[in-house]
Amino acid sequence: MFANFDFDVIVRALPYLFLDGMTFTLTLTALATTGGIVFGTLLAMMRLSGLPPLALPAAGYVNLMRSVPLVLVIFWFYFLVPYIGQWLTGASRPVRVGAFTSSLVTFIMFEAAYFSEIMRAGIQSISKGQPAAAQALGLTYSQTMRYVVLPQAFRNMLPVLLTQTIVLFQDTSLVYVVSIPDFLGAASIVGQRDGRLVEMYLFAALVYFLISCSASFGVRRLQTRIAVVR
Repeated sequence: MFANFDFDVIVRALPYLFLDGMTFTLTLTALATTGGIVFGTLLAMMRLSGLPPLALPAAGYVNLMRSVPLVLVIFWFYFLVPYIGQWLTGASRPVRVGAFTSSLVTFIMFEAAYFSEIMRAGIQSISKGQPAAAQALGLTYSQTMRYVVLPQAFRNMLPVLLTQTIVLFQDTSLVYVVSIPDFLGAASIVGQRDGRLVEMYLFAALVYFLISCSASFGVRRLQTRIAVVR
């Protein structure tokens, strides 16, 4: 089966694959995770506020994003936002949006809906007596959330947040559909150039598998340690 398998093409492509492709993938994953958690936490607090002007738009946004395929959101932003920007600014031409900015904003918007549900579950897992005690001590709502509720919610949901981050890492390969050179895109470029698509796609799959499995193992270890501390 591997008689004609060319390992040399993989070796020659390693600098490009990891210095360019994997760097883009990991940078996008880290920034999208950070932005998604921040935006998702705000959405969760809006949904739990009990105020319809805040809760209803947040719920509508979360339900919309969770009902639409990610690849469709990538296409929407990449192709439509320049024209929306032109309409909003009154420019004579579509507003140019860079590939990295386009993919980053897309993933933050999309993943925020999932992080929002995780954080909402984390906030609801905190005993109602703790916010009541904090308010009895004179803490405002924002102080209660900042110093009492959110730190515990993050700790409780940390394994789930990291698991969603692993899913996000895998989903970044979808930027390949708009010709952004992430790790998979870099592997495809090399494979098409050298006529070795089988080798490059198998190697890319192996790298994604090893990174995801290693990260999942770390999350399980962390979850066990958190459970022991409790």
